[in-house]
Amino acid sequence: MSAFNVDSAKILLRDVVTPQHPLATQTLILPKGHQKRQECRPLPSSIVLERDQALALRDGTKIFADIYRPETDENTQVPAIVMWSPYGKSSTGLIVLSKILPFQAGIPDSQLSGYESFEGLDPAEWVPRGYAIVNIDARGSNHSEGNMRWFGSAEGRDGHDAVEEIAKLPWCNGKVGMAGNSWLAVAQYYIAAEKPAHLACIAPLEGFSDPAREMTLRGGIPHTSFSKTIANTLTGTQKQEDLITMVQEFNKFKDYFEDKRVDFSKIDLPAYIGASYSTDIHAIGSLRAFEEIQHDKKWLVLHATQEWYDLYSADRTKDLCRFFDYYLKGSANEWLKTKPVRVALLRYPQPALIDQEFEDLPWHLPSATKQQLFLDSQGGLSVSNPIKASTQSYQAESSEALRFSYRFPSKTVIVGPSTLTIHAASSSHDDLDMYAHIFKADEKGNILTYMNIPISPDEAASPLTENKLFRYRGPTGCLRASRRHVSPHQSGKTWNTLSLSRVEPVKPGDIVELDIQMWPTGIVFEEGEQLILKVGGKYIGLMGNPGLELPATVNNGQHVVYTGGNFESSLQFYTL
Repeated sequence: MSAFNVDSAKILLRDVVTPQHPLATQTLILPKGHQKRQECRPLPSSIVLERDQALALRDGTKIFADIYRPETDENTQVPAIVMWSPYGKSSTGLIVLSKILPFQAGIPDSQLSGYESFEGLDPAEWVPRGYAIVNIDARGSNHSEGNMRWFGSAEGRDGHDAVEEIAKLPWCNGKVGMAGNSWLAVAQYYIAAEKPAHLACIAPLEGFSDPAREMTLRGGIPHTSFSKTIANTLTGTQKQEDLITMVQEFNKFKDYFEDKRVDFSKIDLPAYIGASYSTDIHAIGSLRAFEEIQHDKKWLVLHATQEWYDLYSADRTKDLCRFFDYYLKGSANEWLKTKPVRVALLRYPQPALIDQEFEDLPWHLPSATKQQLFLDSQGGLSVSNPIKASTQSYQAESSEALRFSYRFPSKTVIVGPSTLTIHAASSSHDDLDMYAHIFKADEKGNILTYMNIPISPDEAASPLTENKLFRYRGPTGCLRASRRHVSPHQSGKTWNTLSLSRVEPVKPGDIVELDIQMWPTGIVFEEGEQLILKVGGKYIGLMGNPGLELPATVNNGQHVVYTGGNFESSLQFYTL
C-alpha cells in the first residue's frame, strides 16, 4: 500500500488494471450506415470522430478524449456535451453494458451504436441532433496521465480545465453541457461547483452526493462490495485512490471524505436532475441536489424504471433534448414552462403513474401530510401507541426478522423519505446494526414486486433478475447504533445526515433510541392493501446488483425491540 499528498490530504492508493486498448490519436469519418459491430445500431448520419485527443490540465497533466461531431464547415459551430468518467471512454473499459448486465438491462445491442461511454449519451443519437459528444477519460483512467481520483474538488478542478479546453476548439460554439448517469452524474456536481466559464448547463441523471454516507458507509455500516467491484475494473497506467480502505478508518480520513460531499450552494447552473427508486445509492443525492441548489433553474424527473433503461429511452432523449436545445443552442422552445418536479408513483402490480407534476418535492408541499404508525407486540402497526409496554426479540446474527403490518382503510400514496424510530438493546454486545425494509403487500399479505425493466416472462423468471436492478419491493434503511449521531448543519428538510465522526458505544442491555432513515419512495396503496415492515440484524431484501456481498455486521446474540408505553417505536412517512 502506498500514499501520496493530493491537495494537502494524505491519500492511500491501490492498483488499477492495464488498459485494454492502445492510444491511437487519429481523425476518422464514420459514414452514414456505419456499424461498429454487426449487431450495433447503424449510424443515421456521418460522424467525424477525433479519437484520443489530448486535453491539458492546469498542472500539465494530459487526459484524452474521443470527440464525435457533425461534419461542419469553418463557418459552422456546434455545442458540446461532455461525458466525464473513469470507466473507459467510448466503451473501451471493462464495464460495458452489453457485457456485464443480465439481459443487457433490457437494452438490445441494436439500440446503441457501441461508441457511447458506459452510462453516457450515444453519439449516434445526439450528433444528428447537432451536438458534439465528448467522451473523456478522467485523470488516471485508460491512458490519461496521473493517479485516478474518486470524486471530490480535485476532480472538479480537472473537469473545469477540460471544459474550458473544449470550448476553445474551432468547431465548438463556446457552450458546453454535461450528461450521464452514476459517476458521470456525480462528477458534474464537483465540476459545476468550480464554475467553468463555458459550462452552460448540466444533466446529472442519477448520482449520489456523498460517497461515504450514501454508498460506502450508509447508516454508519461499511457497504464496500459495490465500490470494490468498481475499483477492480478500472483501467489505467498508474494508481487509483483507495476509498475502500480509507472508509474503514473514516475519522482518520475525515477531511478527505468531507471534500467528497458535494456543496450544492456552489452550483449556479441550470440542472436537469434524474432520479429513480431502483438504486441503493443514488436517490438521496439526486433529491438533495434539487433541494439544495439555490436557484430556480432546476428540474427533477423521478422516473419509474431502472436508470440505464431510462437513459436510452425515447422519452428521456426527447425531453433532455428540449433542455439542451434551450441552454446550448438558444432554441426558442418552451422549456421554461416545464414543471420543476415530475414524479412517478408506483401502483404495482398495476402500471405506474408517470410524470405527476409538482412545483416542489411533493413531501415539501403544504398538501402533504405526515403520518405515524406505532409498532405493537402483536406484529401490527397502529395509529396510536399501545398503552402497555412490550418486547420482541430476534437472533441478530441470523436472517431472522420481526414483521409488522398495516392494512390501509382507504387509498393512500406514500411519498419521499420516511423514518423508523425504534427502541432496541443488544443482549451481549456494545454495538448493534439494524436493518429495515418497507414492503407493499396485497390484501392477503403477499409481498408484491415492481419490475424496473420491461423484460419477457422467461427473462423475469431467471435468478439473474433477483436484484434491485430489475425488481423493486420498497425502500430500505439501516443504522449502526454507535454511529447514530446526527450532523445538524448537514441535515436537510426531511433527511437527517449522520456525522459519522462521533462514536457512541451502547453497553450490553442498554436501551437506545434509533432513528433509521428509510430511502425515498413513491408507492400507491389501494384500499385493503398492506404495508409490511421488516426489522432485523442483517441486510433485508434484494441486493442492488448481481453478485454483491452482504455487508458485514457487528451483531451477535439477541436484539430486543421495545414497543408501547414510554417506547414510541413508530414509522413516520409523508402522504399526498
